[in-house]
Amino acid sequence: MITVSNLRFRYDSGSTDVIAGISFQIKKGEIFGFLGPSGAGKSTTQKILTGQLKSYSGSVLVAGAEIRNADRQLYNLLGVAFEFPNLYEKLTALENLKLFGSFYDRKLIDPGKLLGMVNLYDDRNSLVGSYSKGMKMRLNFVRSIMHSPELLFLDEPTSGLDPVNARIIKDIIKGLREKGTTIFLTTHNMNDAESLCDELALIDNGKLIVNGTPADLKLRFGEDKISVTLRREGFRILSEHSLRGIGSDEDFLETLKSGEIETIHSCEASLEDIFIKVTGHGLTGTFSDNSDHA
Repeated sequence: MITVSNLRFRYDSGSTDVIAGISFQIKKGEIFGFLGPSGAGKSTTQKILTGQLKSYSGSVLVAGAEIRNADRQLYNLLGVAFEFPNLYEKLTALENLKLFGSFYDRKLIDPGKLLGMVNLYDDRNSLVGSYSKGMKMRLNFVRSIMHSPELLFLDEPTSGLDPVNARIIKDIIKGLREKGTTIFLTTHNMNDAESLCDELALIDNGKLIVNGTPADLKLRFGEDKISVTLRREGFRILSEHSLRGIGSDEDFLETLKSGEIETIHSCEASLEDIFIKVTGHGLTGTFSDNSDHA
Protein backbone atom coordinates (compact mmCIF):
# COMPACT_ATOMS: atom_id res chain seq x y z
CA MET A 1 0.00 0.00 0.00
CA ILE A 2 2.89 2.38 0.83
CA THR A 3 6.50 2.10 -0.30
CA VAL A 4 8.99 4.69 0.94
CA SER A 5 12.50 4.65 -0.55
CA ASN A 6 15.41 6.81 0.64
CA LEU A 7 13.09 9.62 1.76
CA ARG A 8 14.79 12.90 2.64
CA PHE A 9 13.31 16.25 3.59
CA ARG A 10 14.65 19.59 4.76
CA TYR A 11 12.58 22.63 5.68
CA ASP A 12 13.48 25.87 3.91
CA SER A 13 14.55 27.40 7.22
CA GLY A 14 16.72 24.45 8.22
CA SER A 15 20.33 23.51 7.58
CA THR A 16 19.96 19.76 8.08
CA ASP A 17 17.61 17.05 6.87
CA VAL A 18 14.77 16.38 9.32
CA ILE A 19 14.12 13.14 7.41
CA ALA A 20 17.44 11.50 6.61
CA GLY A 21 17.08 8.76 4.02
CA ILE A 22 14.45 6.45 5.53
CA SER A 23 12.89 3.48 3.73
CA PHE A 24 10.00 1.21 4.71
CA GLN A 25 6.97 -0.62 3.34
CA ILE A 26 3.43 -0.91 4.64
CA LYS A 27 1.30 -3.82 3.50
CA LYS A 28 -2.37 -3.50 2.67
CA GLY A 29 -4.58 -4.17 5.67
CA GLU A 30 -1.95 -3.74 8.39
CA ILE A 31 -1.57 -1.19 11.17
CA PHE A 32 1.88 0.38 10.95
CA GLY A 33 3.07 2.19 14.07
CA PHE A 34 5.54 5.07 13.68
CA LEU A 35 7.13 5.83 17.04
CA GLY A 36 9.63 8.40 18.22
CA PRO A 37 10.13 11.38 20.55
CA SER A 38 9.03 14.90 19.72
CA GLY A 39 11.20 16.30 16.95
CA ALA A 40 12.15 12.89 15.58
CA GLY A 41 10.38 13.41 12.24
CA LYS A 42 7.06 11.61 12.76
CA SER A 43 4.73 14.45 11.81
CA THR A 44 6.92 15.54 8.91
CA THR A 45 6.84 12.01 7.51
CA GLN A 46 3.09 11.87 7.91
CA LYS A 47 2.68 15.21 6.11
CA ILE A 48 4.76 13.88 3.22
CA LEU A 49 2.77 10.65 3.03
CA THR A 50 -0.49 12.62 2.91
CA GLY A 51 0.77 14.97 0.19
CA GLN A 52 1.06 18.13 2.29
CA LEU A 53 4.82 18.44 1.78
CA LYS A 54 6.00 17.83 -1.77
CA SER A 55 9.60 19.08 -1.89
CA TYR A 56 11.12 15.82 -0.72
CA SER A 57 13.73 13.66 -2.38
CA GLY A 58 13.47 9.92 -2.81
CA SER A 59 10.27 8.09 -3.62
CA VAL A 60 6.93 7.80 -1.79
CA LEU A 61 4.46 5.50 -3.50
CA VAL A 62 0.94 5.49 -2.06
CA ALA A 63 -1.45 3.00 -3.68
CA GLY A 64 1.03 2.75 -6.54
CA ALA A 65 1.26 6.50 -7.25
CA GLU A 66 4.02 8.97 -6.35
CA ILE A 67 2.33 11.09 -3.68
CA ARG A 68 3.70 14.40 -4.96
CA ASN A 69 1.76 13.77 -8.18
CA ALA A 70 -1.43 12.65 -6.46
CA ASP A 71 -4.76 13.58 -8.00
CA ARG A 72 -8.21 13.93 -6.47
CA GLN A 73 -8.99 10.27 -6.98
CA LEU A 74 -6.10 9.22 -4.75
CA TYR A 75 -7.22 11.58 -1.99
CA ASN A 76 -10.63 9.93 -2.06
CA LEU A 77 -8.84 6.83 -0.75
CA LEU A 78 -7.23 8.63 2.21
CA GLY A 79 -8.55 9.46 5.66
CA VAL A 80 -6.61 11.75 7.99
CA ALA A 81 -7.07 12.56 11.69
CA PHE A 82 -4.30 14.67 13.19
CA GLU A 83 -3.77 15.14 16.92
CA PHE A 84 -5.14 18.70 16.90
CA PRO A 85 -8.62 18.59 15.34
CA ASN A 86 -9.39 21.04 12.55
CA LEU A 87 -13.13 21.48 12.92
CA TYR A 88 -15.60 24.30 12.35
CA GLU A 89 -16.50 25.34 15.88
CA LYS A 90 -19.50 27.48 14.87
CA LEU A 91 -21.15 24.46 13.27
CA THR A 92 -22.72 21.47 14.99
CA ALA A 93 -21.19 18.00 14.85
CA LEU A 94 -23.72 16.92 12.23
CA GLU A 95 -23.06 20.02 10.14
CA ASN A 96 -19.32 19.39 10.31
CA LEU A 97 -19.70 15.84 9.06
CA LYS A 98 -22.06 16.84 6.26
CA LEU A 99 -19.70 19.61 5.15
CA PHE A 100 -16.59 17.44 5.12
CA GLY A 101 -18.54 14.62 3.51
CA SER A 102 -19.28 16.88 0.54
CA PHE A 103 -15.56 16.84 -0.33
CA TYR A 104 -15.57 13.13 -1.25
CA ASP A 105 -16.75 11.32 -4.35
CA ARG A 106 -17.52 8.16 -2.39
CA LYS A 107 -20.45 6.66 -0.55
CA LEU A 108 -20.55 8.02 3.00
CA ILE A 109 -21.44 6.37 6.29
CA ASP A 110 -24.51 7.94 7.88
CA PRO A 111 -23.35 10.83 10.14
CA GLY A 112 -25.74 9.85 12.92
CA LYS A 113 -24.37 6.31 12.93
CA LEU A 114 -20.80 7.62 13.11
CA LEU A 115 -21.61 9.87 16.06
CA GLY A 116 -23.36 7.01 17.82
CA MET A 117 -20.25 4.86 17.46
CA VAL A 118 -18.26 7.31 19.63
CA ASN A 119 -20.98 8.37 22.10
CA LEU A 120 -21.64 11.75 20.47
CA TYR A 121 -25.12 11.18 19.07
CA ASP A 122 -26.86 13.02 21.93
CA ASP A 123 -24.59 16.02 21.25
CA ARG A 124 -25.03 15.94 17.46
CA ASN A 125 -26.81 19.30 17.34
CA SER A 126 -24.45 21.08 19.76
CA LEU A 127 -21.92 23.59 18.45
CA VAL A 128 -18.46 22.02 18.26
CA GLY A 129 -17.06 25.10 20.02
CA SER A 130 -18.78 23.85 23.18
CA TYR A 131 -17.13 20.42 22.94
CA SER A 132 -14.36 19.25 25.27
CA LYS A 133 -11.01 18.19 23.82
CA GLY A 134 -11.99 14.54 24.07
CA MET A 135 -15.28 15.15 22.25
CA LYS A 136 -13.45 16.99 19.47
CA MET A 137 -10.98 14.12 19.19
CA ARG A 138 -13.82 11.63 18.77
CA LEU A 139 -15.55 13.81 16.19
CA ASN A 140 -12.28 14.30 14.34
CA PHE A 141 -11.77 10.54 14.29
CA VAL A 142 -15.15 9.66 12.81
CA ARG A 143 -14.75 12.47 10.29
CA SER A 144 -11.64 10.68 9.00
CA ILE A 145 -13.49 7.39 8.41
CA MET A 146 -16.84 8.68 7.12
CA HIS A 147 -15.93 7.82 3.49
CA SER A 148 -14.55 4.36 4.33
CA PRO A 149 -10.97 5.19 3.30
CA GLU A 150 -8.63 2.46 2.14
CA LEU A 151 -5.69 4.18 3.85
CA LEU A 152 -6.09 5.92 7.20
CA PHE A 153 -3.56 8.23 8.88
CA LEU A 154 -3.99 8.64 12.63
CA ASP A 155 -1.96 10.89 14.93
CA GLU A 156 -2.36 10.14 18.66
CA PRO A 157 -5.97 8.93 18.21
CA THR A 158 -6.59 8.34 21.94
CA SER A 159 -5.00 11.57 23.19
CA GLY A 160 -7.25 13.34 25.69
CA LEU A 161 -9.69 10.44 25.95
CA ASP A 162 -10.84 8.68 29.10
CA PRO A 163 -10.24 4.91 29.26
CA VAL A 164 -13.75 4.00 28.11
CA ASN A 165 -13.70 6.19 25.00
CA ALA A 166 -10.08 5.26 24.27
CA ARG A 167 -11.14 1.61 24.23
CA ILE A 168 -14.02 2.42 21.86
CA ILE A 169 -11.65 4.16 19.42
CA LYS A 170 -9.16 1.27 19.56
CA ASP A 171 -11.90 -1.27 18.95
CA ILE A 172 -13.07 0.69 15.90
CA ILE A 173 -9.49 0.82 14.61
CA LYS A 174 -9.17 -2.96 14.99
CA GLY A 175 -12.46 -3.41 13.19
CA LEU A 176 -11.24 -1.28 10.29
CA ARG A 177 -8.13 -3.44 9.99
CA GLU A 178 -10.31 -6.56 9.85
CA LYS A 179 -12.14 -4.99 6.90
CA GLY A 180 -8.85 -4.42 5.06
CA THR A 181 -8.11 -0.77 5.88
CA THR A 182 -4.39 0.11 5.98
CA ILE A 183 -3.56 2.34 8.94
CA PHE A 184 -0.50 4.53 9.58
CA LEU A 185 -0.41 5.36 13.28
CA THR A 186 1.89 7.85 15.00
CA THR A 187 1.81 7.82 18.79
CA HIS A 188 3.73 8.22 22.03
CA ASN A 189 1.35 5.80 23.74
CA MET A 190 3.21 2.52 24.08
CA ASN A 191 0.09 0.63 25.15
CA ASP A 192 -1.69 1.74 21.97
CA ALA A 193 1.30 0.83 19.83
CA GLU A 194 1.65 -2.63 21.35
CA SER A 195 -2.05 -3.50 21.34
CA LEU A 196 -2.88 -2.13 17.88
CA CYS A 197 0.13 -2.38 15.58
CA ASP A 198 1.12 -5.26 13.33
CA GLU A 199 4.46 -3.59 12.52
CA LEU A 200 6.45 -0.88 14.27
CA ALA A 201 9.18 1.50 13.14
CA LEU A 202 11.21 3.59 15.60
CA ILE A 203 12.50 6.92 14.27
CA ASP A 204 15.05 9.18 15.94
CA ASN A 205 16.59 12.38 14.58
CA GLY A 206 15.07 11.68 11.18
CA LYS A 207 16.58 8.19 10.89
CA LEU A 208 14.82 4.85 11.04
CA ILE A 209 16.47 3.05 13.96
CA VAL A 210 14.73 -0.31 14.08
CA ASN A 211 11.54 -1.95 12.85
CA GLY A 212 9.63 -5.21 13.28
CA THR A 213 6.53 -6.64 14.90
CA PRO A 214 5.98 -5.72 18.58
CA ALA A 215 6.55 -9.34 19.62
CA ASP A 216 9.74 -9.69 17.57
CA LEU A 217 11.19 -6.44 18.92
CA LYS A 218 10.45 -7.38 22.51
CA LEU A 219 12.10 -10.77 22.06
CA ARG A 220 15.06 -9.35 20.14
CA PHE A 221 15.88 -6.75 22.78
CA GLY A 222 14.59 -8.49 25.89
CA GLU A 223 16.64 -10.48 28.36
CA ASP A 224 16.95 -14.23 27.84
CA LYS A 225 15.63 -15.15 31.27
CA ILE A 226 12.53 -15.96 33.27
CA SER A 227 11.43 -14.33 36.52
CA VAL A 228 9.59 -16.17 39.30
CA THR A 229 7.97 -14.56 42.31
CA LEU A 230 6.98 -16.92 45.12
CA ARG A 231 6.01 -16.77 48.77
CA ARG A 232 7.99 -18.86 51.24
CA GLU A 233 7.55 -18.82 55.04
CA GLY A 234 5.73 -15.49 54.87
CA PHE A 235 8.31 -13.78 52.65
CA ARG A 236 8.01 -12.83 48.96
CA ILE A 237 11.06 -14.02 47.01
CA LEU A 238 12.11 -13.09 43.47
CA SER A 239 14.18 -15.59 41.50
CA GLU A 240 15.56 -15.26 37.95
CA HIS A 241 16.75 -18.06 35.66
CA SER A 242 18.16 -18.36 32.16
CA LEU A 243 15.65 -19.50 29.54
CA ARG A 244 18.28 -21.71 27.94
CA GLY A 245 17.75 -25.30 29.06
CA ILE A 246 15.03 -24.16 31.47
CA GLY A 247 13.30 -27.56 31.35
CA SER A 248 16.34 -29.32 32.81
CA ASP A 249 17.55 -26.51 35.09
CA GLU A 250 17.60 -28.14 38.54
CA ASP A 251 17.83 -24.80 40.34
CA PHE A 252 14.70 -23.58 38.53
CA LEU A 253 12.81 -26.81 39.22
CA GLU A 254 13.75 -26.72 42.91
CA THR A 255 12.64 -23.09 43.08
CA LEU A 256 9.18 -24.05 41.79
CA LYS A 257 8.89 -26.64 44.54
CA SER A 258 10.16 -24.41 47.34
CA GLY A 259 7.18 -22.10 47.82
CA GLU A 260 3.80 -20.85 46.64
CA ILE A 261 4.23 -19.36 43.15
CA GLU A 262 2.64 -15.91 42.73
CA THR A 263 3.93 -14.90 39.28
CA ILE A 264 6.09 -16.38 36.54
CA HIS A 265 6.96 -14.64 33.30
CA SER A 266 9.69 -14.08 30.70
CA CYS A 267 11.69 -10.85 30.94
CA GLU A 268 10.54 -9.16 27.75
CA ALA A 269 11.62 -5.64 27.01
CA SER A 270 9.00 -2.89 26.88
CA LEU A 271 8.87 -0.67 23.78
CA GLU A 272 10.24 2.16 25.91
CA ASP A 273 13.12 -0.09 27.00
CA ILE A 274 13.86 -0.91 23.36
CA PHE A 275 13.93 2.72 22.34
CA ILE A 276 16.28 3.62 25.17
CA LYS A 277 18.53 0.70 24.29
CA VAL A 278 18.89 1.67 20.63
CA THR A 279 19.01 5.48 21.04
CA GLY A 280 20.27 6.16 24.55
CA HIS A 281 17.21 8.23 25.54
CA GLY A 282 13.47 7.82 26.05
CA LEU A 283 10.48 8.45 23.82
CA THR A 284 9.62 11.60 25.76
CA GLY A 285 12.86 13.32 24.81
CA THR A 286 13.00 16.33 22.50
CA PHE A 287 15.63 17.65 20.12
CA SER A 288 16.40 21.34 19.85
CA ASP A 289 17.37 21.18 16.16
CA ASN A 290 14.04 19.88 14.84
CA SER A 291 11.58 20.21 17.72
CA ASP A 292 9.33 22.55 15.73
CA HIS A 293 8.80 19.83 13.17
CA ALA A 294 7.82 16.82 15.25
